[in-house]
Amino acid sequence: MPFSKPLLVAPARLASGFILISVLLDMAALGISITVLPQLIGVIAGGANAGWINGAFVGVWALVQFAASPLLGALSDRFGRRPLLLLSMAGLGLDYVVMAIAPNLAWLLVGRILSGVTASSFSIAYAYVADVTPEDKRSAAFGRLGAAFGLGFILGPAVGGLLGEVSVRAPFWAAAAFSLANAVFGLLVLPESLPNDRRAPFAWRRANPLGSLQLLRSHPQLAGLSWTHLISQFAGSSISSVYVLYVISRYGWSMQSVGFSLAFVGLMVAVIQGGLQGRITARLGEKRTLLIGLAAGVLSLLGFGLAPAGWFIPVSMLLFGFWGLQGPATMAMMSRRVSETEQGRLQGAMAGLTSLADGIGPFVFGALYSVTVAAGLHGAWSGVAFIAAALLLLGSLAFTALMLGRPDRGVIAPAV
Repeated sequence: MPFSKPLLVAPARLASGFILISVLLDMAALGISITVLPQLIGVIAGGANAGWINGAFVGVWALVQFAASPLLGALSDRFGRRPLLLLSMAGLGLDYVVMAIAPNLAWLLVGRILSGVTASSFSIAYAYVADVTPEDKRSAAFGRLGAAFGLGFILGPAVGGLLGEVSVRAPFWAAAAFSLANAVFGLLVLPESLPNDRRAPFAWRRANPLGSLQLLRSHPQLAGLSWTHLISQFAGSSISSVYVLYVISRYGWSMQSVGFSLAFVGLMVAVIQGGLQGRITARLGEKRTLLIGLAAGVLSLLGFGLAPAGWFIPVSMLLFGFWGLQGPATMAMMSRRVSETEQGRLQGAMAGLTSLADGIGPFVFGALYSVTVAAGLHGAWSGVAFIAAALLLLGSLAFTALMLGRPDRGVIAPAV
């Protein structure tokens, strides 16, 4: 198959490094666009409509990922991880070019839809790591991926905030450059991680977004962990859909301040998932780590919604970083509950579930924010979207604690 082998002979350890770098650069590109997209929408459509339109754009992007992620995951199980990763990276770079030159909302929406398809490669990156990492080390490995996400989110919003002060379109050109450079790097050095004897036949029932979710019902606790992940992502979508407009409106922040604040979020995620995830998990176990992450998420969202002044936001961001403990712990527990030949399918299903939550959530939280703006509400009332998300996550925390307290007979490898 084309692109089946790297063009250069490189050390095997460079493969894992490339996956981390690819996630970092893709997240940097995404962070750049998230920082300035609400402002670009405001320029094109007017500030009064920016809240619900931005929420709709974020939601459409995620719903496209919901449809595309299982397909890419199933294709990667059949044809290998490398070709799908390279095609997605190159496509993502071209999509950002479309958004950089978009003259109106229709073209900007086209760019977001294409970006949703190509950004679905995150699920393949997780499957790649599962391919090459022993089961007992996957939580730490997924934590390093989370750290790469965080580092990308340090770089992206900082670049987006700085370039956004020059032009609201300049950051999209930077995002395109990051993604295309990533594709070239992978073409040169990335080897295939999935041997031919571990590949699964392609089937449309596995590739369609609803059919792929059937896997999540196939083992005890797998469905429960899926609900935990779904609600966590749904609550977290309040940040991506509302945060930028919220802090600019409530605290009068500049684009540069917004960019640096999002970079601080990335720093917290990188430090906690990259430096502390493995240690915390080894000491407390995956179950307790997961619950601590959810509890931190509840406190973080309440902090965003109730912060009396802008200086309190960094405290909430610190807690947001600890919320990141939940994701790798959940993914590690779930990866042990499916076979080695189902890892790509699992990651595709989970990415689809993530996209479903991120697709519906922004519509809900964007609408909540727009209602508060239209009603002229101020103070804590303007943060009602975050408060609603916190209450929802609190319910998920209670559900998860009860679920994990029950015996599970579906673990393929011994649970931690």
